[in-house]
Amino acid sequence: MMKLKLSAAVFSLTTAVLSAQIKDTLAEKMLVYQLPIGGWSKQLDDKSVVNYNLPLDKDLLKKIKATGDDHATIDNNATSREINALIKAYSTTKNPEYLKSAEKGISYLLLMQYKNGGFPQYYPNSGLYRKQVTYNDNAMINALTVLYNVAEGKNDFDAVDSKLKEKSKIAVQKGIECILKTQVLQKGTPTIWGDQYNEITLQPDKARAFEPISLATGESVGIIRFLMLQPVTPEVEKSIKSAVKWFKQNKIEGYSYNVSKVNGKAVRTLAEDKNSVIWARFYDINSNKPLFGDRDGSVKYNYNEVSEERRNGYSWFGDFADKLINKEYPKWLEKNKISE
Repeated sequence: MMKLKLSAAVFSLTTAVLSAQIKDTLAEKMLVYQLPIGGWSKQLDDKSVVNYNLPLDKDLLKKIKATGDDHATIDNNATSREINALIKAYSTTKNPEYLKSAEKGISYLLLMQYKNGGFPQYYPNSGLYRKQVTYNDNAMINALTVLYNVAEGKNDFDAVDSKLKEKSKIAVQKGIECILKTQVLQKGTPTIWGDQYNEITLQPDKARAFEPISLATGESVGIIRFLMLQPVTPEVEKSIKSAVKWFKQNKIEGYSYNVSKVNGKAVRTLAEDKNSVIWARFYDINSNKPLFGDRDGSVKYNYNEVSEERRNGYSWFGDFADKLINKEYPKWLEKNKISE
C-alpha cells in the first residue's frame, strides 16, 4: 500500500513538472519580444514590423534586443494582442512564465493610463502625437477591454493576481469617465468620438497629416460596443443612444466602397449601389460633412480631390455601424429592458 501511495505521489509530481514545462511556440516568441517596461512594440528598432511567423535567428534576436522601451505601444493591437495570447496559452499549458509575462503587460497598461482615464498611443515615448489620448485603431478600447477582462475575471483572465484585478477595476471606471467626457457635443447634443485628443485638455486633436480633427466612425463603433458591456447608468445609456442616433442620421445610402487589386496595388473606388449603406471614415466635427485628409495636411470635402496615393492608401469608407445598428444595439436594448 505504501509503495502504491508513493508511486501515485511521484506520478502527480511528474505530471506537475511536465505541465509547467509545456511550451506554446507563439507564447515563447512573445516572451522574447516583451520590452523591459512590460509592453510590446509594433516595430523593431530598425522599423521592421513585428512578425511572429519569423524564426528567432541570431540576426532577429539582435534586432529585438536593440529595441528599447520607447517602442512600447498599444497601437495596431500591440500589447493587448500579446497579453490575450499569453493568457490563452497559460490556460492551456499552465506554464507560469506565460502568466507572469501577461501580468507584467497588464501592469504596463495600468502604468501608462493618464489620471484622466485616457491612454496614450505610446508610453514612455511622448513624441509628436504619441502622447495624445488615442482611440485611433481602437488603441484605448483594446487596452480597456484587457483591463475589463482582468477586473471581471472573464476570458481566462481569472488567473490574474487579485491586486491587478482591483487596480484594473479602478482603471476601467476611469476609462469610462474619459470616454463620456470626450464624446463630442454639437450644440449640447452628444454625437460620436474623435480619433485622438489632447492629453491635458481632452479636446479633439489631429494626428498624422491625413488624420485631421474630425469625428471618427470606425473607432466610435468600438467605443459603443465597449460601453454596452458595462452596467447601465443614466450617463452610459444616454451616451450609447446618442451615438447610435448620430450613426442613423449620418449614413450614406446608395453607395458602396470597393477595393480591388491592379498590378498588385490596391485601388479603392466609390460606386453607386442602391442596396448599400456606408459611412465615411471621418466627418466634420461641426457640420457632419464627410471629410478627407491628405499627405500635405490639407482637408478635402470631395473624395475625388484626394491625391491618388492617399485615396488608394487609406480606407475612407466602410459599413462600420451596420451590424451595431441592426443587431447589437437592439439586443442591448432588449437585454437591459430599455426603450428606444
